[in-house]
Amino acid sequence: MGKRDADAAGAEGPVQFSVDRNSPVPLYFQLSQQLEAAIEDGRLAPGSLLGNEIELAGRLGLSRPTVRQAIQSLVDKGLLVRRRGIGTQVVHSQVKRPLELSSLYDDLEAAGQKPATRVLLNTTTAADAEVAAALGLAEGTEVALVERLRLTHGEPVAHLRNHLPVGLLKLETADLEETGLYRLMRAAGITLHSARQAVGARAASAEEAARLDEPEGAPLLTMERTTFDDTGRAVEFGSHVYRATRYAFEFQLLVRP
Repeated sequence: MGKRDADAAGAEGPVQFSVDRNSPVPLYFQLSQQLEAAIEDGRLAPGSLLGNEIELAGRLGLSRPTVRQAIQSLVDKGLLVRRRGIGTQVVHSQVKRPLELSSLYDDLEAAGQKPATRVLLNTTTAADAEVAAALGLAEGTEVALVERLRLTHGEPVAHLRNHLPVGLLKLETADLEETGLYRLMRAAGITLHSARQAVGARAASAEEAARLDEPEGAPLLTMERTTFDDTGRAVEFGSHVYRATRYAFEFQLLVRP
């Protein structure tokens, strides 16, 4: 037995899939990888229906459990969802963020995710011990505080909380809703040079779950970052929370010589 082909309805016509029975790669994994690639590159757009598992299995000459396993692996990744009365549907692909000095807004744009921002807070506050230490200020110093909800296609992806030195740049709510913080900093003549960052994970509180449209206790990714300009000055301390179903960090690891 050689290759077997099938298709699913994409945004611009049928999307072709094939499995090779002579390959050592499990059939379910071949199908899941092709489905994931079609979702990531936009051939299967958000809202696309994959059709009936029985029909897809028949077209590919696969067993229904094999097709179900392929689909379930993408449901677990948050790329597909099973809807009663509708079928299996594509949801928005997960954003994979490289660990480099870039903003979430830029990363979402690069992934074709159409970022939008809802400003929850734009004010000043007294720096607590953590914020003061990160920004190299005395505890109690007045700092700017910005809280935003970042969305793609109308769905929340992350809650962003940023502290900046007062007077660093003018932070207008309208500007923050229009573009990313790093773009505003660069436009103000600030040259971003490096950052110190920590990535973690924890369960969502009730408040976070409601804000990010996740069930309470759902896994969340966390990131804390202190960003420095080309003079070595700390210009921003960010404390961010991301939906693990929609977001991932990518690491490149090198062997020391």
